[in-house]
Formats: sequence, C-alpha cells, structure tokens
Amino acid sequence: MSRYMRQAVALAYGKNPVPVVTAKGDDDLALRMIEEARQQGVFISEDPQLLALLSRLEVDEEIPQELYTAVAVVLSWVYWLKGMRPGDEKANANSQNDIDPLESMNPSPPPVEPVNG
Repeated sequence: MSRYMRQAVALAYGKNPVPVVTAKGDDDLALRMIEEARQQGVFISEDPQLLALLSRLEVDEEIPQELYTAVAVVLSWVYWLKGMRPGDEKANANSQNDIDPLESMNPSPPPVEPVNG
C-alpha cells in the first residue's frame, strides 16, 4: 500500500512585521491542524512547493525574504476573502484574530514561484 506523508505549516501575520511559522506537523498532526483550521474558519492554502519551503523553517521563525512574494500572494487572498485591507489588523491589535493560514500538502492551484533576490 502506497502512502504519502501529509504536512501542514501554520503562519501568523499581523502582530509581527513579517509572517512567522506558528506550528507545523506531519501525518496525523498535520491532519489535526488542518481539521482544526477548518473548524475555526482559518484559510487553508494548498501549495506543495510553498509548503516544502516553509516546512524547512522552525516554529517561531520569521519567513525569509526569499519567500515574501509567495507568502504575500497567499495573504492577499486571505485579506480579500475576509474583506480586509493591509493595516486592518493593526486596528484590532488587542484581538486574538491573527491571520493564520495553513499550508497543506494536496495537489491544487498552480504554485507560486519565490523571487530570488
């Protein structure tokens, strides 16, 4: 029986100037993270290439500059889906509603290529 590993990486943005990895997991933990995100109404982006890059980071680590563009594309969708604009989260600085999309490993939309520079 063939089985591929599932992975998930959670990012938070809003309290820090740069998105930060807040959680990551493989297999059963990844599935629990994704299910919890769905129950909480958290946006889930499925991009295996971005996931592979983000999964190399440690929890509490800021994303590197090379991934800014790719993550910005995901976050722009999150903002759009929530009817928000950049800076709106600053008005709710005391809120617990940090933007926290999960990256899950499933084939889906075309990948976003990171910009080298």
